[in-house]
Amino acid sequence: MNDTRSKTSVIPKVAYVLAGIFYGAGYLLMRYVAFPSDPQSVNWPEGGKILLSLLAPVIAVVFILLIGYIYGDAKRRLMRAWLWMLLAIFIPNAIGIILYFLMRDPLPFYCSKCGASVKSAYTFCPNCAASLRPTCSQCGRGIERGWAHCPHCGTAASGENRATPQAGSPPAQPL
Repeated sequence: MNDTRSKTSVIPKVAYVLAGIFYGAGYLLMRYVAFPSDPQSVNWPEGGKILLSLLAPVIAVVFILLIGYIYGDAKRRLMRAWLWMLLAIFIPNAIGIILYFLMRDPLPFYCSKCGASVKSAYTFCPNCAASLRPTCSQCGRGIERGWAHCPHCGTAASGENRATPQAGSPPAQPL
């Protein structure tokens, strides 16, 4: 595994280790405990027993890696990683996993002045107070680049914030 892969992987290494342990234990449990103790599996072909022993633990491996992804992704998005991981584990029928993917925060970005990780909803960097996006001159709330007016108070945006229309583009039509 190269160095860049280990730095950019969202799933923690512990999740890979746990998944490997569960896969090995699941295979051994199926192959040497479940099949010999079941009188009906005596008539199964040996290939079927091996195939089922190899494929059955994959469900646990996928679940463990998914929980690991949720933990790593929540941590990357500056969310409460342990809380989301526990919710994904203990809310039944994968509802916790679905809730995480529906409710997760957007990815943070880095302040251009100090390099601190900042939530995308912030207008100013909490570390150095640098402006992260343009603000309305009337109400002081953040506005996106290219907007002609503040969506909160309706004040016209300053000239450097306005997007220039492209030549030949039709005028905007009301919805």
